[in-house]
Amino acid sequence: MEVHEKQRFAGHVEGALKAANSRIRTRAFLTALVILLVFGAIVTVLWLGGHDVLTGNITGGQLSAFVFYSVVVAGAVGAISEVVADLQRAAGAGERLAELLFISPQITSPEDNNQLVIHEANIDFESVTFFYPTRPDRAAVENFSIEVKAGKTIALVGPSGAGKTTIFQLLLRFYDPCSGRIRLNGLDIKDIPLARLRSAIGLVPQDPVIFSTTARENIRLGNIDATDAEIEAAARAASAFEFLEKLPDGLDTHLGEKGIQLSGGQRQRIAIARAIIRDPKILLLDEATSALDSENEYHIQQALDLVMKGRTTFVIAHRLSTITKADSIILLNEGRIEAIGTHRELLEKNSLYARLAELQFKSVG
Repeated sequence: MEVHEKQRFAGHVEGALKAANSRIRTRAFLTALVILLVFGAIVTVLWLGGHDVLTGNITGGQLSAFVFYSVVVAGAVGAISEVVADLQRAAGAGERLAELLFISPQITSPEDNNQLVIHEANIDFESVTFFYPTRPDRAAVENFSIEVKAGKTIALVGPSGAGKTTIFQLLLRFYDPCSGRIRLNGLDIKDIPLARLRSAIGLVPQDPVIFSTTARENIRLGNIDATDAEIEAAARAASAFEFLEKLPDGLDTHLGEKGIQLSGGQRQRIAIARAIIRDPKILLLDEATSALDSENEYHIQQALDLVMKGRTTFVIAHRLSTITKADSIILLNEGRIEAIGTHRELLEKNSLYARLAELQFKSVG
């Protein structure tokens, strides 16, 4: 694709060059016109003023002062025209920014009175239906109803596009359900301040976000009050300390933009350490071990088993080792719950789950 992309890029550059040349020619013409008019006016003033000086109507000093003031005014008018052009260009760019700044977010947070304390997490999805704004004709989640007791682990499985990640986004209140409710300890999550809701949730995404700072600060994002000892303990629990201490400056090594210096598995282990140090009541694992080899998966799975104890956990996974440990498995298909049960129950009673197990789990099983 290199030759094709070079030609396409060259075409865009050529278009930009033509537009720039057109702008420069127009500006040069206008500049020349202004200079011609200014100096033409000055010559006219000198011609008429010279006659008035000769006839005695004005003095030479008055003519000199008038010419000086005329030049100053002409220069000021020319500068104003430049400023107006710059303002017009800035207005075009600022118009879109203003539109974005004045957009009212649909997700609003109630006032935080500091009285709500989340000690555990009982979660109820009550007939939740949700359509993405870009796909109003197809429900991403339809009539989704489950009740999860505190400390239980729920695995979400199903084909791609079944709505597994949407469940996470609804629980985090990135979106609100179109109908139905989500309750946390009997309270609608819409009535919980966003900061308190999300502070009770630890997320390990499939594609973790690594910021352009040190490894220590990336882990500390899970808990800004964490000590260095706690950060190192979390890194050890996530099997990240071993490779981090080998970096040039250890945990204080800058990881680069999006963690470019790390492999996919290493980035995921830092995300797991960030979740561990957060000590959340709700843990969301979106294929947290998908980028790991078997040995590292074993060690991290042990760490996750420890951090999952006593926490309400939702797991999106395609690995048998993760799913079989769940208290309950929810099979999703086209946004609807097709079956709920243990791995063995679903394997025996549901053909879709049996097919997914054969296709996706056989390499691990």
